[in-house]
Amino acid sequence: MDTTRQQKINRLLQKELSEIFRKQTQMMRGVLVSVSVVRVSPDLGNAKVYLSIFPSEQAKEILKNIKTNVKTLRFDLGQKVGKQLRIIPDLSFYLDDSLDYLENIDRLLDSDNNKDE
Repeated sequence: MDTTRQQKINRLLQKELSEIFRKQTQMMRGVLVSVSVVRVSPDLGNAKVYLSIFPSEQAKEILKNIKTNVKTLRFDLGQKVGKQLRIIPDLSFYLDDSLDYLENIDRLLDSDNNKDE
């Protein structure tokens, strides 16, 4: 169970990271990176960031690039939230594939409905 402080920091980090990714992906046409969930550890030292990347065919490559540039992202985040947080958490990025999972379920249900007809 997250404390109120953790929830506030989760929302703050999600908002600021979303803005950073929006600015960085403006240059790359046809690519959208959105921050779906941020979870901060109880000591506020680590943050797990779940990303939803479109198009999903390029998701692994984009996530790999993000992971190699994690220090730069943490620095940019520190520039934005440095006045609100004493310690900028270490960032670990994960792929949020829940939309792909839902799409697969919809496709399976549609194919099942077509078989019944």
